[in-house]
Amino acid sequence: MGRVRNLTTDEILAQMFFAKKICRLEGLPDVSNIVFMGMGESADNADNVIKATEILTTRELFQLAAAKVTVSTVGPSPDAFKRFAKAPCVIAWSVHAANDQLRRKLVPTTKYSMAELRQGLIDALLERPVNYLRTVMIEVALMKGVNDSLQEADELVEFVRVITDSVPGCKLMVNLIPFNDIGNTEFERPDTQDVEAFQKRLQEQGVYAHVRTTRGDDKTAACGQLS
Repeated sequence: MGRVRNLTTDEILAQMFFAKKICRLEGLPDVSNIVFMGMGESADNADNVIKATEILTTRELFQLAAAKVTVSTVGPSPDAFKRFAKAPCVIAWSVHAANDQLRRKLVPTTKYSMAELRQGLIDALLERPVNYLRTVMIEVALMKGVNDSLQEADELVEFVRVITDSVPGCKLMVNLIPFNDIGNTEFERPDTQDVEAFQKRLQEQGVYAHVRTTRGDDKTAACGQLS
């Protein structure tokens, strides 16, 4: 069906309102973190997303700390990052591969080189005060035999090092996401030992990397579909 329209700011915030209500009524822990991810490209709806982050972090309203609000983007253009420079949120970039050729295969909408996109992110982070929200998350969905080798890990280290070297006070974390196997022979879930080796390779070279716990395997879900 494709995209019909973008959510309004009110519609985005209504999800938080009702999530908090359900937690209260069911005696569940309150919502403490918000992640815009997996259900559309945030940069395509930047105005409403940014307004939502501002309201979510307003003390008199939802009272979330800016560090607890993460906006993920595939980075459609260098300017897309700059639009989020002033937003009260952590920026997460869905990279998946540092190599231009492989990245275009995994993200067919890619129109810019990874160096150009990286510079857009660097410029956005530099607009933020030192030691305030200069935190960035690099997301990599690992797929067996596609982007899970040590070569891709080394390319990623070289790629992200430019970010930390260029942005004083930058805190960078790589979020490794094992692909959920959906029966597609082209893209399959990586072996656990390969994921661990990838993570170890990054950490050995000074890049903090976290392997995200997978959920929704029984539903062949993608990230964001369980939000």
